[in-house]
This record gives sequence, structure tokens and C-alpha cells, in this order.
Amino acid sequence: MAMAFKMATEGMKIQDECKKWYREMKWGRVHRFVVYKINERSREVLVDHVGGPGEGYNELIAALPADDCRYAVFDFDFITPDNCQKSKIFFIAWSPAASRIRAKILYATSKQGLRRVLEGVHYEMQATEPSEMGFDLIKERAH
Repeated sequence: MAMAFKMATEGMKIQDECKKWYREMKWGRVHRFVVYKINERSREVLVDHVGGPGEGYNELIAALPADDCRYAVFDFDFITPDNCQKSKIFFIAWSPAASRIRAKILYATSKQGLRRVLEGVHYEMQATEPSEMGFDLIKERAH
């Protein structure tokens, strides 16, 4: 556990592809979500899964493992009460109960490093199970 804390506090390298896929999601509107993972050996944050244009919230939930931590960004489109098309980006820190303690510590202490490079995130959520990041909760926070 001390090793995980040491690795996290020394800083994780954020792969350029992490920023690239995020920018494509944010500006190009090519992707609906991006899931990131930490490679503990190389001490890098990598892209784990990219949700295509036809994929949405349900595919994001399916892309998150039940027994390991991840970060995700989700581009949520909605229509306001005055009929305006809007989009809000959510950063999700996924830390399920079944994940290793070491992974939970590593992800918790490394989160801000990734958040700093993902400019323009509107909301942040932490979840240990899908109900804590339910579609209704995302919808409620965006409005």
C-alpha cells in the first residue's frame, strides 16, 4: 500500500492519447465517452475504451469493470426547458467495492493529475456502483 501511495504522489504520466481522445469528444463530438485506466507498472494513465458516436450511457456503464477502478468522461447532451440543445461533460471516478485497496488508493491520489489536463469538465462524480452515477443523477445535475 505504501508503494501505491508513493507512486501516486510522485505523479502519473498522462499519455498524449488521453488528451487527444478527450479533445475529439469535447470539440469534435466524435465520441460519447472515454474510459481511462492506470498502468501500475509504467505509472501511466492510458485510454481503456472509447465510446463511439452511437454509444451512450449504457455502453459507458458496461465498459466499467466490476472489480477494478477507472476514470471516465461522459458527454451528456440534453435539451433545456426553453428548447436549447446543451452539452455537459462529466468526470467520473469509478471505484467499485470489489476493487483492490491498492487500486482505490492509487486512483484516488492520482485523480487530480488527470483532471488538470481535461479542461472543460463541468461536473465530477465518484461512484462505487452504477446506481451512484445513475442516468437520472447525471440528468439532474446537468439541468
